[in-house]
Amino acid sequence: MATDPLLEAIELRKEFGGLVAVDDIDFTIPLGSIVSLIGPNGAGKTTFFNMLTGVYKPTSGRVVFDGEDIGGKPPHAATQRGIGRTFQNIRLFEQMTATENVLVGMHCRLKARIIPSIFGFPSVRREEREARERARELLAYCNLGGKDDEYARNLSYGDQRRLEIARAMATKPKLLCLDEPAAGFNPAEKQRLMELIRKVRDDGYTVLLIEHDMRLVMGVTDRVVVLEFGRKIAEGPPAEIRDNPAVIAAYLGVDEEDAS
Repeated sequence: MATDPLLEAIELRKEFGGLVAVDDIDFTIPLGSIVSLIGPNGAGKTTFFNMLTGVYKPTSGRVVFDGEDIGGKPPHAATQRGIGRTFQNIRLFEQMTATENVLVGMHCRLKARIIPSIFGFPSVRREEREARERARELLAYCNLGGKDDEYARNLSYGDQRRLEIARAMATKPKLLCLDEPAAGFNPAEKQRLMELIRKVRDDGYTVLLIEHDMRLVMGVTDRVVVLEFGRKIAEGPPAEIRDNPAVIAAYLGVDEEDAS
């Protein structure tokens, strides 16, 4: 597995008024890896995630992605540079089909301009055909084959989650960020999600995962980073994190000595 860093957060900090939500965290995502960010509720995971993807501007520190400092750049700039993401709460266009939702994700990569689009130049029609074909391929890749023309609102909860992943992959990301993708899944759906995440990594993507389901985290992750009260309290391979007294204490709400 490649060890070169794709993303580095350097002393990253976020304050909301007098509240320190993320406290000077250093964080690295190696190229070609699956890294999980875990911690109890209120640990600062989503705030940290939102700084990496441009939703929040850091109070201080740097976010270096693929050699470029992107800290403070807006979400569309992060997407253009190769960071695709899903959301903790599903954010699909319910009145659009599955294919159309994926096409929205492709928008930042399409080359057609306004005038050629208005007049339907052959190059525009060709690009549209290729985009629709790619959208169908991504839907099949995410186990949504045959549901191309179904409206997003009519899909099952699990299919909506998978559609979000397909839309994020349509942006052609170098880093795919998944925010609690297994929320609400039953055990069989979680197993299929684990297989999909492994397939995504094996096909050359780098994955950042925020997830509460420890079976999923321990089953797919190369490296785990643990936050508590906005601070990083542990980092390492899953086997080490599983037995770490500080992590056990954070999740069980006991003193670290009692968790040893």
